Amino acid sequence: MLNDESWYRAHSIALHTGTAVVDIDRARRMVRAADGKRVPYDRLIIATGAAPVVLPIPGSDLPGVVTFRNLRDVAQMVTESRMRRRAVVIGGGLLGLEAASGLVRRGMEVTVVHLVDSLMEKQLDPPSAEMLRRDLEQRGLRFAMQSATEAIVGSERVEAVRFAGGGEISADLVVMAVGIRPNIELAERAGLRCGRGVVVTDTMQTYDPRIYAVGECTEHRGTTYGLLSPLYQQARVCASHLARDGYLRYRGSIAATRLKVSGIDVFSAGTLHGDEGDDCEQFVLQDPAAGVYKKLVVRNNRLDGAVLYGDTSDSTWYAQLIREQTDISDLRRQLLPGRPGAISRDGGQDSANNRADHVAALADITQICDCNGVSKGAIVAAIRTRQLSSLGEVRAHTKAAASCGSCTDRVEAVLAATLGANYTAGATAPICGCTEYSHDQVRAAILQRPIKSMSGVMQALGWKHRDGCARCRPALNYYLLCAWPGEYRDDAQSRFSNERVHANIQQNGTYSVVPRIFGGVTSPDQLRAIADAADKYRVGSVKITGGQRIDLLGVRKEDLPAIWTDLGRAGLISGHAYGKALRTVKTCVGSEWCRFGVADSTAMGLRLEHTTWGSWMPHKFKMAVSGCPRNCAEATIKDFGVVAVDSGWELWVGGNGGMKVRAADVLCRVATMDEVEEYCTAFIQLYREQARYLERTAPWIERVGLDYVKSRIVADDRDRKALSARFAASQKFAQHDPWSQQTRDDREFVPLCRLTAQSV
Repeated sequence: MLNDESWYRAHSIALHTGTAVVDIDRARRMVRAADGKRVPYDRLIIATGAAPVVLPIPGSDLPGVVTFRNLRDVAQMVTESRMRRRAVVIGGGLLGLEAASGLVRRGMEVTVVHLVDSLMEKQLDPPSAEMLRRDLEQRGLRFAMQSATEAIVGSERVEAVRFAGGGEISADLVVMAVGIRPNIELAERAGLRCGRGVVVTDTMQTYDPRIYAVGECTEHRGTTYGLLSPLYQQARVCASHLARDGYLRYRGSIAATRLKVSGIDVFSAGTLHGDEGDDCEQFVLQDPAAGVYKKLVVRNNRLDGAVLYGDTSDSTWYAQLIREQTDISDLRRQLLPGRPGAISRDGGQDSANNRADHVAALADITQICDCNGVSKGAIVAAIRTRQLSSLGEVRAHTKAAASCGSCTDRVEAVLAATLGANYTAGATAPICGCTEYSHDQVRAAILQRPIKSMSGVMQALGWKHRDGCARCRPALNYYLLCAWPGEYRDDAQSRFSNERVHANIQQNGTYSVVPRIFGGVTSPDQLRAIADAADKYRVGSVKITGGQRIDLLGVRKEDLPAIWTDLGRAGLISGHAYGKALRTVKTCVGSEWCRFGVADSTAMGLRLEHTTWGSWMPHKFKMAVSGCPRNCAEATIKDFGVVAVDSGWELWVGGNGGMKVRAADVLCRVATMDEVEEYCTAFIQLYREQARYLERTAPWIERVGLDYVKSRIVADDRDRKALSARFAASQKFAQHDPWSQQTRDDREFVPLCRLTAQSV
């Protein structure tokens, strides 16, 4: 529900739930519900939406066959993904690919079945569709293109999907994402004119002038719409006429489409396919190595369509040109390269300023949030009239960036352009709904007042909820630990459930136990202990991780204390794979064994990991040490990386190899191992003291700037040594093994298990 029941009461709206409207008596202007209730109307709006299409094939009603339309469908898909292994998604359109991507991320083997030879054929042209298919295949998706589903096979529940012309594919779950059908039955019974949808005019009136219709159930000028943006435009026109301010007309929508799959940037708007002889020009830019593709369709000196893949930084500008049908005669040379000041996919130190400049040049009618139909002008007006200063406040008052979140950068750019020097992204956003204070303000108060307890923070800063919530408690716990090591005691109940049981919960409810293997170096005794534990506790899978450790997967919760005890006897301690802490220090064999090695990277990695393990951080933290510039340990995509060079060691910071890959920045070069350790611990402490909770080093460095980090770590020897000393002092209280501490008293583990079960 977009609004709770109290909202309807506050706005004098009578809300009737739990019953269906079965009849519209147009002569008496009366609506009749299934429970017998009759409600008169002066004006009536039909907004019955659409229903997902279910293919009329044998087996479509079997258990395990779902559509992808509402929260119940999503809940069923999540439940099935925990228990089942193989999924088939029928439909390679927008929703089908988003469903398939989500199921892959939940660990299922997913095959997408599509009737034609091109994905998202309504939004993409063949080259961009092929790039999308390749990228999705690299993420684990499989495709059966040009395949028609003949039947869904199974006795008790779905077992396979059979294709027309022969062939089957096994399936434990089938998701139908083959389109929607407008709900027009009620309108048809009332005698209103219907085609594919309820036929409406430019004022959103049906052929009965007292009855309006909006949304997916409508047909306007022969077109039906299934995206949110046109529906908001229709609602705005309808509302203007109901309010007797009827000057607006709905003339159709040029809907912009974005694929909401993390890490894949796709944008499409307008008409992409030109016909011969229709005065159509096509501008194309293709860079396969960079994964970038642009196609622009121009008719009569007007931009008519655009598809962007890999770099969508100009999407808002192109959408504006298409909607306004701007004459592009003076823009032709820069049309394909993009608008000056637009942001490339790589970002950069001045990306926030560039983005603000870019959005400042957009017209007020430019749509910023496609999901909720919010324009730039509406956001600017809300910021000025309501004195908004944070992304959260803009979301609450305008709903911009409140749905899928893909427009968050653009909304923040509007904030920056409107407030100028008075806006710092994230600096003024409240930690959560319990307080008006931001992360930075809370940290400052903890140090300056000073405050040394969680209850003290909440009391001093006027927390709305006495005990806080799941968002603020972990952040406060970390800030207090970082500010007052040795004085503040870690609060286990304010940690995430994985941290409370010192293991990562898996999709089937079992746990993953990862012993720490310093620098990736182990011994026969440790390997024997791991093998014995895997046999004894019937571990489901033993896997070498990307961080040179061994992961024991499938451990039952009740076996955790015992397996920790057995591993501890072999000298193995927790790898903190569950924690906002140092995870691993990856190493190559270096000069000890490798003919290319110029320094002992293994010894350097062991030293760094022994120094820094157990340190709590704002987010997970990874390191690596490579013994030569060939960089086999991938040090240049780590939070802190070290690469051996002829003159000593090259230090890299702020790398990230996750969903959004970011190459690290060169911090400096040093000569000795002692210097590496000092610079490393100083950098960690600066990050610990200044980053916001759940902020990785990559976005932190982009926010504060590499020059600032260098000024504290490289340029100022005294500051660097002080930071390193503070880190060493905090490690005296942080560096203990939580497994051995936990198993000293099994009585302590029982309530932790109960508390975790409740949170899960």
